[in-house]
Amino acid sequence: MDRPLVLHVGVQKTGTTSLQRFLRLSQPALSDALIVRTPEAGTPMRPLGRAAIAFSLSPGETEGATLDAAFGAVLDGIPDDGRAVILSHENLAGAMPGNGGETRLFPALPAILSRLLPLAEARGFAPVVAVCTRRMQTWLPSVWAQAVRTDGYSGTLETFRAETRDLPGWGDLIRRLEAAAGPGRVARLRLEEGDPDRPGLALMALAGLPEARLAALPPLAERAMERLSPGATEFLRRLNGLALNPHARDRVADLVARSQPLFTAHVPSEGTL
Repeated sequence: MDRPLVLHVGVQKTGTTSLQRFLRLSQPALSDALIVRTPEAGTPMRPLGRAAIAFSLSPGETEGATLDAAFGAVLDGIPDDGRAVILSHENLAGAMPGNGGETRLFPALPAILSRLLPLAEARGFAPVVAVCTRRMQTWLPSVWAQAVRTDGYSGTLETFRAETRDLPGWGDLIRRLEAAAGPGRVARLRLEEGDPDRPGLALMALAGLPEARLAALPPLAERAMERLSPGATEFLRRLNGLALNPHARDRVADLVARSQPLFTAHVPSEGTL
């Protein structure tokens, strides 16, 4: 059991989009030594992320079995050729605060790891868990905006702060993960300490890639800009308070994301839309 496998479990809103883009762009130059799997459309990584969210919100045996099967499908697609592997999906952390009524700091992640790590070990991997974190004072507003955009959250930022005021620090999460995964198997990667132009370097180093090869990788040409403008976020927040069909609501959200210049004017006062 010595084949490296880095399981990057997020968390959400810690630069995952840019990180995964860097991994995909860099993989051709490292294809002899590294396999990368990210949640591309039509790949087994997509149902794996959905299964992790579902298990975190309802951690029953049925949901657990679905999670196990989804992870097995991902492992089935990895060639048995000895190359190091990076699996990156932010939803492996489970539901973030604001999603499905969750107000805690990824309470199901230790249980998720307790299920996935033995499955990886049974395939001959030596798994290491990577968790990206971000300063809480900047992370929480970003999580709130994402919950408004993707999860139908309708509360204000002030309401969200009140609902999550009892969140512990990242150290608490890391200790819980170490208890589940075992000593030396959890790596915390602080967003503020990484290279913003080459955000996947730390994961590649964990996978055992030589420093000289990593140093030769070109930086990203541009960084991802995911967060909606304040006006667009406020529009969606108020829209989320209406009794819309979820599919219709998601289509409107997509339209808003593509038409943000329409929402750059002064945000109206509470009570108007």
